[in-house]
Amino acid sequence: MKQSYSIFSLVRNALNYHQDWQEAWRSPDPKPAYDVVIIGGGGHGLATAYYLAKEHGITNVAVLEKGWLGGGNTGRNTTVVRSNYLWDESAHLYEFSLKLWESLSQDLNYNVMFSQRGLVSLAHSQHEMQALRRRVYAIQLNGIDSEFLTPAQLKEWCPILHVAPDTRYPIVGASLQRRGGVARHDAVAWGFARAADARGVDIIQNCEVTGLKVENGRVTGVETTRGFVGARKVAIAVAGHSSVICAMAGFRLPISSHVLQALVSEPIKPVLHTVITSGLVHVYVSQSDKGELVLGAGIDTYNSYSQMGSPPIVENMLNALTELFPIFSRLRFLRQWGGIVDTCPDASPIIGKTPVENLFVNCGWGTGGFKATPGSGFVYAHTIATGTPHPLAAPFALERFHIGYLIDEHGASGVAH
Repeated sequence: MKQSYSIFSLVRNALNYHQDWQEAWRSPDPKPAYDVVIIGGGGHGLATAYYLAKEHGITNVAVLEKGWLGGGNTGRNTTVVRSNYLWDESAHLYEFSLKLWESLSQDLNYNVMFSQRGLVSLAHSQHEMQALRRRVYAIQLNGIDSEFLTPAQLKEWCPILHVAPDTRYPIVGASLQRRGGVARHDAVAWGFARAADARGVDIIQNCEVTGLKVENGRVTGVETTRGFVGARKVAIAVAGHSSVICAMAGFRLPISSHVLQALVSEPIKPVLHTVITSGLVHVYVSQSDKGELVLGAGIDTYNSYSQMGSPPIVENMLNALTELFPIFSRLRFLRQWGGIVDTCPDASPIIGKTPVENLFVNCGWGTGGFKATPGSGFVYAHTIATGTPHPLAAPFALERFHIGYLIDEHGASGVAH
């Protein structure tokens, strides 16, 4: 009887276009002013708003999104989560974020579908294996899980992977972070949005920021397509368009924007229970809960704000996939897309103050932004609320490009994800 009622309820709500369903978050009009205005309604912006309210009691906050929530990079990535980074500063920040991931569904009371299925990084030569050993040892010294796999152990871990020694790119070993995995990108955005809204944060979609108002070196508000909104503090979290927003305030960022492409296959039965990455053949792949293979590789080499990408990346991605998994050679692919990533010279993010007083920036995550979502929001919220960088965020200040203390993570994974 209960099941029949549930089916009837679903059909009824489908026919009336879900008009009687309670909204997950409000859609208010902008108020004249806020304590904090966050530009960008993706994962990082929404997480920042949530932690501002939860950890610091700052609820007079507006998140301004020019489109729909999670419609930028949050909805255009490949959802990999990990913390196996080389340098101490990166390792500590990403491990902090991973620990937040592990309890995020409970914290938000919303299932973000975080699946710790393990992440494997392949080595195809002795040189790659030596570099991998260095990374594994460095990761272990920071108290983060990482281990080696021989080809035989790798075959046991992922039976469909082609590990024969006579292949063009033989696999000589791999590293494994068992706590790594994937999460559902839109569920992350919706979970943070609902939780932030419940604490009083205004989430305003279809509200594009067209200018920043700066008086005597201090930001006082933002110009939007829905009018001027005053603010005591303004926080930028717009990923690939960070340099565009900062240019409105009169300064440049040391970042460049590129297209990062991905694609998914037709659904198939569950055959890949882990995430596999390879820097040499240049691809990474996982399987979604719907059965689709999710593929990514490196960024397009040209600068662009397009979300289209180029055919050569897709062709190379598919060649790499079939090199590692010949069983996928006849698989059909459904769709391809691109996101805009902003990359710093050292491939590490910028989190903190800007030359304009009370204007903060969180950008430059390159291909690693999604996995840092909760940790980034937490440390960014602390920095905004207190005016002092969170200890985990301090090494990633904009000033590092003046003093030369860079955090070079270009080889963080060998392939972007």
